[in-house]
Amino acid sequence: MDIQSFNLFKDKCFINGEWIKAISGEEISVNNPATLKEIGTVPKCGKDETRQAIEAANASWPEWRSKSAKERSTIMKKWFDLIMSNKEELAQMMTIEQGKPLNEARGEIVYGASFIEWFAEEAKRIYGDTIPDPLIDRRILVLKQPVGVVASITPWNFPNAMITRKCAPALAVGCPVVIKPASQTPYSALALAVLAEQAGFPKGTLNVITGKASEIGEELATNPTVRKLSFTGSTEIGKVLMAKCAGTVKKVSMELGGHAPFIVFDDANIDDAVLGAIQSKFRNTGQTCVCANRIYAQSGIYEEFCQKFVKAASELKVGDGLHEETTSGPMIDEQSLEKVEEHVQDAVHLGAKVAIGGSKHSLGMNFYQPTILTDVTPEAKITSEETFGPVAPVYKFKDEKEVIELANNSPYGLASYFYSRDIGRIWRVSEALEYGMVGVNTGLTSKAEAPFGGIKESGLGREGSKYGVDDFLEVKYVNMCGLDK
Repeated sequence: MDIQSFNLFKDKCFINGEWIKAISGEEISVNNPATLKEIGTVPKCGKDETRQAIEAANASWPEWRSKSAKERSTIMKKWFDLIMSNKEELAQMMTIEQGKPLNEARGEIVYGASFIEWFAEEAKRIYGDTIPDPLIDRRILVLKQPVGVVASITPWNFPNAMITRKCAPALAVGCPVVIKPASQTPYSALALAVLAEQAGFPKGTLNVITGKASEIGEELATNPTVRKLSFTGSTEIGKVLMAKCAGTVKKVSMELGGHAPFIVFDDANIDDAVLGAIQSKFRNTGQTCVCANRIYAQSGIYEEFCQKFVKAASELKVGDGLHEETTSGPMIDEQSLEKVEEHVQDAVHLGAKVAIGGSKHSLGMNFYQPTILTDVTPEAKITSEETFGPVAPVYKFKDEKEVIELANNSPYGLASYFYSRDIGRIWRVSEALEYGMVGVNTGLTSKAEAPFGGIKESGLGREGSKYGVDDFLEVKYVNMCGLDK
């Protein structure tokens, strides 16, 4: 399947309503992770093109923010409808450039579009306040206004949804956006720009720029015209961007690394817990920031859980994501594969046992077997570092107090999961886990209606839900006096 034959395929950047090449003429190669073959190129832009995009966004801001919420909502709903009507082509493009199974890609398109639909409605519900003043001739008025130009830097693991999750609330409240997608997966972003153009967004309101991450990121973080930067990626890079944003005191949203605990108590429905662990750990080949990274099973059900977990993992079908039967695709690149290998080898060296998998898949290239490790020690790298691959370490614990201490013993605080049918325990553990999100008796938590985000070194801010618009708004206080004259 040739991605360049798709109607939504674009290999140029989208700035101020125009499709452009890099000023230098340089390009970046894009490869299919399942075949390692080049599928196309995109412009290798830098600071100059980024400034053009920022200036275009800023020039469009007065027109976009002056539109009524209903007018912006109408355009966004058209964008939503266009995405849904092109769901299959968008999913196929994503699988070719990212590698995830086609059914997962289809799910992401629907999930990503749901944020556009949600915030198209939330745009109409940006409420302010009137506050009684202690003086009779005065009133206190509180307004909420769009922050300004928003920069969005998105990762390769969800090349559609990470864009819509950031840009939908920004656009809804009246902010123009500049999007920097990951170099591994630019075509999904550019396809969204094609549909945004068709939906009727004014020129400059939505811009997509590809190129060298360091140069583009530097300009987005330091340019004073950019009022807000939203980033999804590693904690390491997030800290660098936050420091750069400090120079112009930008608002930031950071959705960073995770190291999610997945706890199975002895009163849990084991079959449900196994299904949830499979969904959480092996979705997108383990390449999500909310994947179950540490699986804790209570001593009374440890053996039963491990046996059933291994059986379920053995039924996963590894292969090219374009094949309908595939449930586990390739790693994104060789570097990611090497990290997985390092973590597995280190854990085994320190005493862990390989229950299933444990090595590259026979398909070769970037494919790795779904892997489960048992008897993993606390000293293993996988216990404290995010693996970002299809490897599930399972640990045994004695009681609730112990596992909460183990689960919270991490600088990360993004997602967490646990299974229990004890209502008292559900309340206690939900409140005790130091994570921004807690899944109870489920391995999947993210949805447009709920606030997505972490605490500690997993980030700042929330995406989705009614809370998701707050980071794109400024609160203005108006003191109205002399009303008695």
